[in-house]
Amino acid sequence: MKRGVIHIPLADIFEKFPDRRYIMFGGKGGLGKTTFSAATAYYLAKRGKKVLVFSVDPQASLTDIFKRDIFGKGPTEIMPNLYAQEIDADRRIKEYQQEIRKKILDMYGLEKIPDEIESYIAAAAAEPAMEESAIFDEVVDIVVKGGYDYYIYDLVPLGHALYYLSMASVYDAWIGKITGLREQMREYDKAAAVIRREKDLDEDAILNELIYIKDRINKSSSILTDKQKTAFFFVLTGEEMVIKDTMKAAELFSKFDVPLSGYIINRVLPAELKHQSIPEYLKNRLEMQEHYLKVIDATFGNQILACVPEMERDVTGLPMIEKMAKAMFGDF
Repeated sequence: MKRGVIHIPLADIFEKFPDRRYIMFGGKGGLGKTTFSAATAYYLAKRGKKVLVFSVDPQASLTDIFKRDIFGKGPTEIMPNLYAQEIDADRRIKEYQQEIRKKILDMYGLEKIPDEIESYIAAAAAEPAMEESAIFDEVVDIVVKGGYDYYIYDLVPLGHALYYLSMASVYDAWIGKITGLREQMREYDKAAAVIRREKDLDEDAILNELIYIKDRINKSSSILTDKQKTAFFFVLTGEEMVIKDTMKAAELFSKFDVPLSGYIINRVLPAELKHQSIPEYLKNRLEMQEHYLKVIDATFGNQILACVPEMERDVTGLPMIEKMAKAMFGDF
């Protein structure tokens, strides 16, 4: 095997399964997930589909890939049918804080937030998990709002991606528990007849808010595990540790019922180089690559969808994105 065996062309996946509108690329950091996300968005846009590619990574690089400052600006048109978005988590956190303050003031009839509560709001916003929570919530908004034929998630590296995927079930369980407690509290409050009407209205508002949040989370999280609507691709390279980590990650992702569509091999050096006069270092790299491409083929079998060559320069700007898209999908 010279460049890896492609058992099912990547383009065929999109042809055979047109309902898979939610596309994700997973893998270790630095393997090309963002590049593949951008190239796939380009390919689909050229085929007349309205596409939104958005990053769930706090260190997003779609701005660099497209050579457009899109951070925090909402869906930005890159070219006809192709929109890109980088989420401003800090702005989202500030919006959270304002929402919390308003709800406290409205619920308890206060004119000013008590200092101890204000301190808690500020401390909570500084928690590391708050940034990821803010991004998750923005993604829920994007998905629930609709308006696109395809949504392409530019995911964080594997470890954080697993955390992101688990957040939906954690939030769902947490909201479910809180909702149950609120319902119990309302029953107890009915005993206080004097304030029953006022408390019932307050409790209804709180419960409605909790149910609204729960429904939004369920709608977003159900997409992640919907085998009819979602396609998840692992990106890997011909290196031992990458292969091992990908195998472990695939097993973990399966526990979340994420529908795996296949594997894409990236950064494959041209095999014909070894017949040329090249440095010993490069010869060794080619030999290693040949070995691990065989390992990949033996390990992942008929799930290999594309074997993408190492590009001669960074994939930034639409001309190079187009070149990458053609390497992934063939001419279109």
